[in-house]
Amino acid sequence: MAPLLVLGLALCLSGTWAVDKGNFKTCEQSAFCKRQRALKPGESPYRALLETMELTNTRLTLQLINDNNKVRLLLELYRLQGNITRVKINELKPLKPRYEVPDVLIREPTTEPLSVLSQDENGVVLSLGVESQRVIISARPFRLDIMEGSDVLMSLNSRGLLAFEHLRMRKDTQADPEAEKKEEADPANQAETTKEEEEKVEDGMWEETFKSHTDSKPNGPSAVSLDFSLPGVEHVYGIPEHADTLRLKTTDNGDPYRLYNLDVFQYELYNPMALYGSVPVMVAHSAQRTTGIFWLNAAETWVDISSNTAGKTVFGKMLDYVQGSSETPQTDVRWISESGIIDIFIMLGPTPKDVFSQYASLTGTQSFPPLASLGYHQCRWNYNDQEDVKSVDAGFDEHDIPYDFIWLDIEHTDGKRYFTWDPHKFATPKEMLQGLMDKKRKMVAIVDPHIKVDGNYKIHNEIRSRGFYVKNKDGGDYEGWCWPGSASYPDFTRADMRAWWASMFAYDQYEGTMENLYTWNDMNEPSVFNGPEVTMHKDATHGAWEHRDIHNLYGLYVQMATAEGLIQRSGGVERPFVLTRAFFAGSQRLGAVWTGDNAAEWGHLKISIPMCLSMGLVGISFCGADIGGFFKSPSTELLVRWYQAGAYQPFYRAHAHVDTPRREPWLFGPENTALIREAVRQRYTLLPYWYQLFYRAHVTGEPVMRPLWVEYPQDLATFALEDEYLIGRDLLVHPVVEEGARGVTAYLPGKDEVWFDVHTFQKHNGAQNLYIPVTMSSIPVFQRGGSIIPRKLRVRRSSTCMEHDPYTLYVALNLQRTADGELYIDDGHTFNYEKKEFIYRKLTFANKVLSSVNLAPDAKFTTDSWIERIIVLGASKPSKVTLKTADGQEKQLEFDFDASMSVLTVRKPGMNAGADWTMTFQ
Repeated sequence: MAPLLVLGLALCLSGTWAVDKGNFKTCEQSAFCKRQRALKPGESPYRALLETMELTNTRLTLQLINDNNKVRLLLELYRLQGNITRVKINELKPLKPRYEVPDVLIREPTTEPLSVLSQDENGVVLSLGVESQRVIISARPFRLDIMEGSDVLMSLNSRGLLAFEHLRMRKDTQADPEAEKKEEADPANQAETTKEEEEKVEDGMWEETFKSHTDSKPNGPSAVSLDFSLPGVEHVYGIPEHADTLRLKTTDNGDPYRLYNLDVFQYELYNPMALYGSVPVMVAHSAQRTTGIFWLNAAETWVDISSNTAGKTVFGKMLDYVQGSSETPQTDVRWISESGIIDIFIMLGPTPKDVFSQYASLTGTQSFPPLASLGYHQCRWNYNDQEDVKSVDAGFDEHDIPYDFIWLDIEHTDGKRYFTWDPHKFATPKEMLQGLMDKKRKMVAIVDPHIKVDGNYKIHNEIRSRGFYVKNKDGGDYEGWCWPGSASYPDFTRADMRAWWASMFAYDQYEGTMENLYTWNDMNEPSVFNGPEVTMHKDATHGAWEHRDIHNLYGLYVQMATAEGLIQRSGGVERPFVLTRAFFAGSQRLGAVWTGDNAAEWGHLKISIPMCLSMGLVGISFCGADIGGFFKSPSTELLVRWYQAGAYQPFYRAHAHVDTPRREPWLFGPENTALIREAVRQRYTLLPYWYQLFYRAHVTGEPVMRPLWVEYPQDLATFALEDEYLIGRDLLVHPVVEEGARGVTAYLPGKDEVWFDVHTFQKHNGAQNLYIPVTMSSIPVFQRGGSIIPRKLRVRRSSTCMEHDPYTLYVALNLQRTADGELYIDDGHTFNYEKKEFIYRKLTFANKVLSSVNLAPDAKFTTDSWIERIIVLGASKPSKVTLKTADGQEKQLEFDFDASMSVLTVRKPGMNAGADWTMTFQ
């Protein structure tokens, strides 16, 4: 009966083809959000007790008191290396410890000295050491301002919305007498429970019901909230994951943005409701400065945004400008979390790239993926059996379409028992994997974190016997419904559980696996079909902590354990590839993400751009959306346009629901097959550029796919653009995302820039809106003048087959500046790059000389690849072209010049891609 029940549940969830918003809470239905949001801006009840201030070289502590209930809080302030300020607020003496998020910061941040500049009875002024930056702490009411010169960069509690629900004993039930004695004995804990508080006991403070689920809330109310004011700021971004605009909208007249990892079937567009992942990082940008707020809390969180310019029309703003409005634009942000403490990192920029670097210093950079994972991935729920896999693989060869990975969804297992294979459909998995390996291709198989409760299943028995499952509120193993039927959920917050899970990926444990099999973690929000909001009960426990405290971390821990397993199975040699659906701050260190269960609709294609841009801004560069849409069936036009757009997004995978007709790229007629083939081939020619950008992202934290304002931070026209974007600094992409489009209008930024159409080589000036007529074969992409981009033009059946192939350098000139670029080469799959086994070269064109110089003289690596062609855009015709190699040899090279397009092509220069050389154009 159980499997039938689950099948029915799954059909109910998937058959509607639309999100049932009634399954998910609004702020009004979330008791703590409703309670906190009812607080209106005004004078804060909190006051700083300046006499309690203590200052060491690196840390300031100060007590705050709530004058309404006399509860004391402890404020800690740190100045961190790299222009970051950390503020922590906790109860001074809580009844029991409150949760502080572990494992997200890559290390304890390095502090720098703080010093007092002045102090009186009203407050204290501290130096932040950077130029004229300082912190002003006002005592009554408590307020914290970060200043630079005469400018306020950011204010905390300026609207008086700091709220900290202290842990307390429930007054209307039999309490623990020992805890009660402790509370009474300590004056710092003697909260005056007001009449108002007592009346609210029934209002979701100690118990809360949503639909048929009751949350027992054994610790009572524990929410925290704080407001931030950002003078001069009109544009804020980040806090993914939401299917919404890149620029975050004001929430005054609706729900706040919600951060709570949930399994949302076919999500609704332009909605602040929660989705699969949560990164509590917001980036604020103006023409003057970029800053960031990192709210380190893993509980359910809501973010309210308001702006004093929100309702103004463009005409109204122009009028303000002409008349000289005295009102400075300002955005106010309020964070509300259900439990934990307030722990915030204020990243003070001042540039976008400074903020990326500051955040990376806290949570790490994007993991450096294996080169093959940047190729094309073919997936559906599900390829039926080994013959099906073999047939699809052969289809790519027959139609001359390259790909690197084929994927298997849940049906490949033995009855949804992960780490197993269906004994009938996938009887000889090693034979299947070897067949792929022979073609230098790879496979991904799904491993989900819900474990079938089955006494004959080794994985379940091991986890249960070791006590590794999450517990329910009564202490038994937590059980819920998911794909296998009744399932339990490993407690991935435990290091010993993660170590055991990692050990299960060993080749002698996960039978039938080989080194070309990688992993996909789905449903790791965690998804519980019969749980509240399709997830785990908040009063389930992970050791001493409730699930409510750690919820948004769960998916990160699953991916962490899985990635570690793939590394360990290779003896620490091979880089892993793990795709995850749920994520948190720090997930960038572990692999790739995708935007979840989208639909075959034009709106979902369009929204994939701001969704991935938002993730890149908060560290997660390896992002993509299901090509063609997961639910429903795309029209051929939509499918082709999605392949074209996806070719220029970091993670490139087609995927489809089990109920959809097959949609391999060759099933839509020869014309469409040719269009899709061309899009995929464009992806493969650019793999050297993608790989170099991911190396830079790994080193610096810069996003691979980025909004235009990152490179043009003072250009107001770029601040709200979300239908075009940059790949790195040098490629601008404006995918066609409208049905029946005959043309698109792309904004080309930079008044001193020139941009070259990569297909026609036509040159366009920057700082203009350019109308581009399009046909079904068009993918509008432009290369920035002043850049050099390496490509490989010999496209083969997989990226590994192209390893030793030669490079073509595309040199796009801007006569006002030097052209430059980079070339990065390593073995493509191991960690040996950490031992300096790579080639990293700077390519420069200046004063009619093109050169390649070693950026890492201490690195050691050799390549068989050579430079077979150089194409110079915006060139003038030289009389001769001379190549000089490192050993002093010179030779004259053949070239062609197209005067109508000003394109110079130098053929067969032949130098090794890792060598020093110069090429002179006379």
